[in-house]
Amino acid sequence: MKIIHGIKIGGLQQKIFNLMLIVIIAMIGIFLAVSLYQQHNLAHIVEQSNTDQQTSIAQVSDATMQTVLESSMSKTTALQAYIAGDLFSDVQTDVQTLQTFATELFAHADSFSPHPFYLPDKNNDGVASVMVQHETGVDPTESESLGLVANMSEIMLSMFVNSRWLSSCFVGTADGNILFVDDRAGAYLDENGMVYDFEVRSRPWYKQAAEAGRLIFTGIEEDAFTGIKGVVCAAPIYRDGELVAVVGADLFLTSISDYVENTVTDSSFLCVINEHGQVIFSPQKEGSLKPELSSDAPDLRQSDNEALAHFVTEALNNDTGLESVTIDGTAYYLMGVPIFPVGWTVVSVANQEAAHRPTETLLDNYKEINQRAMGVFREGAKHGSQTFIVLTTVMVLLGMIGALLIATHIVKPVEHMTRRINSLSGDNVFEMETIYCTGDEIEVLAESFTSLSKKTRDYIRQITEITAEKERIGTELALAKRIQADMLPNTYPAFPERPEFDIYASMDPAKEVGGDFYDYFLVDDDHLCMLIADVSGKGVPAALFMMASRIILAGYAKQGLSPAEILHNANETICRNNREEMFVTVWLGILEISTGRITAANAGHEYPVLMQPDRKCELYKGKHGFVIGGIEGAKYKEYELRLQPGGKLFLYTDGVAEATSAENELFGTARMLDALSGDPDADPERILTQVRRAVDDFVGDAEQFDDLTMLCLEYKG
Repeated sequence: MKIIHGIKIGGLQQKIFNLMLIVIIAMIGIFLAVSLYQQHNLAHIVEQSNTDQQTSIAQVSDATMQTVLESSMSKTTALQAYIAGDLFSDVQTDVQTLQTFATELFAHADSFSPHPFYLPDKNNDGVASVMVQHETGVDPTESESLGLVANMSEIMLSMFVNSRWLSSCFVGTADGNILFVDDRAGAYLDENGMVYDFEVRSRPWYKQAAEAGRLIFTGIEEDAFTGIKGVVCAAPIYRDGELVAVVGADLFLTSISDYVENTVTDSSFLCVINEHGQVIFSPQKEGSLKPELSSDAPDLRQSDNEALAHFVTEALNNDTGLESVTIDGTAYYLMGVPIFPVGWTVVSVANQEAAHRPTETLLDNYKEINQRAMGVFREGAKHGSQTFIVLTTVMVLLGMIGALLIATHIVKPVEHMTRRINSLSGDNVFEMETIYCTGDEIEVLAESFTSLSKKTRDYIRQITEITAEKERIGTELALAKRIQADMLPNTYPAFPERPEFDIYASMDPAKEVGGDFYDYFLVDDDHLCMLIADVSGKGVPAALFMMASRIILAGYAKQGLSPAEILHNANETICRNNREEMFVTVWLGILEISTGRITAANAGHEYPVLMQPDRKCELYKGKHGFVIGGIEGAKYKEYELRLQPGGKLFLYTDGVAEATSAENELFGTARMLDALSGDPDADPERILTQVRRAVDDFVGDAEQFDDLTMLCLEYKG
């Protein structure tokens, strides 16, 4: 609400809205009448202008897109035919021929005599010849395979001489030798005339063919001796299921690179992408479509540019239509055609901005048409606007005057209500008065304030009482928590006078007080009793049952009974006075300090973890008995385990393994064992700390639903 020159302007929903609604309807009616009049005059002009514009756009856009599409398709198809038909199909056939010949050669090795072979000779430089190289430390004269594969010398030499594309062909043996044919003998000799060592089995073509177990094409690699970029087609040779050699052929790709470079125009170019999504040929010098070696080139299928990644994935498998993709901030039209012999794809790239340059003609045509239409429109709109402004002004003034007159009579009850509410304090309440009885929302609002005022006073009194009671209960629970913690052993080191062992334990309740507990004490000078337990339920009932159970178990243990007898007697005692039918799981063991032998019994509790020196942590799955307090007459069996000096025993309740993350996933015993193995030489206190840290990191901000209790014993001998 605003005050202007002493006049309050504002109003209630219904009464002022009725007046304003009449004004708005009148204004809309006038506006519609004027609009219909103007629309009748302008409809023909707009319709004709729109028709001319659409015709021009369709003609120019269709011509532009047709030109780009035809150019891209022709170049892409030509390059695909060149690569697939003239290069890779021939090379693949040659390598398959070598694979077949070599397989038969090894299969009938007894039928062939060793064929002579020779190291590279500088005098043969420029002449196709058969040569041998070997890995460092390998003597080719001792190879059992090299003399055999040398029988392929003539067929390899003939294949090299008669091929238009091969830069070399070869056979690499599993014992580190390679027999190959090319015309660059001098490239394999150093300045002293010594043959360079060649790590045959470390080359990508050897490793990839061996791993794939079939014919493969490598990515773009640099030749080890010339630095020229090319690909290798290779295939493995097996004898009795064992890899004995890899045959292959080099293919220098300078002709493809030259072809790709020559496809560049002012608006389009071609690029080639291999089966790993890497750009291997492109005229681009920078950006995402820049060609790089296979070891350095990124996989565009994994690009952050989702549109580019999707296009490359599709283009490697199928012919694509014309797609619009933005690359490095520039919009392009892309079209891909796969090269099936090698799994590559050829991509036509056209700059959208350049492709749409003919739209400048469209814009000129549109401008001319629009200017003619706008001239007529402005003349008609001018008269319509003047009429509309005058009528709107008159209607707004009439509406404001009417609203102010009615608001003067409506606002008085609201002002009185506001002053009454502002004057309320202490125990005062808002009360209904005659001035509020208007028969509309003001009366309903006043009644609501009256009711709310009384309810608020009662609510404040109730909150005060509840808060005082809650503080009393909180104080008592905090005291109960301290008493419970003080009842458990909590002074460390626990037995400073006993160097034979070290022990540490902790209990973190899920609520103010918990139902888990642990205990340890010396039965005599050579026997240490340890136990850990988990009471059913949580909170105060579990805490009371826990205290009673601990006292009963400790009492029987200090009588010198065996673990099975302790659990049996405790079960009988608890079952006789267990109207609430609560129960407790217990693991109890007695360590013979002089020998490291532990005699234990288990009443439905978690398996302990045994951590022997130089061995991984593992659950010790001993015999299980029924829970304490479950049924009378239950029998419990004992078992023994022995700790080596330096060995540790880790006990825990199910709150550790069943700690739950925000994703509702359990921590589990596997993660617990990993945490215990993180620092196997740690003392018991550090072990419990690292397990608790692992649980906290896993659970995160999720609420702790169960008590977390752990105990660790280190036997030092």
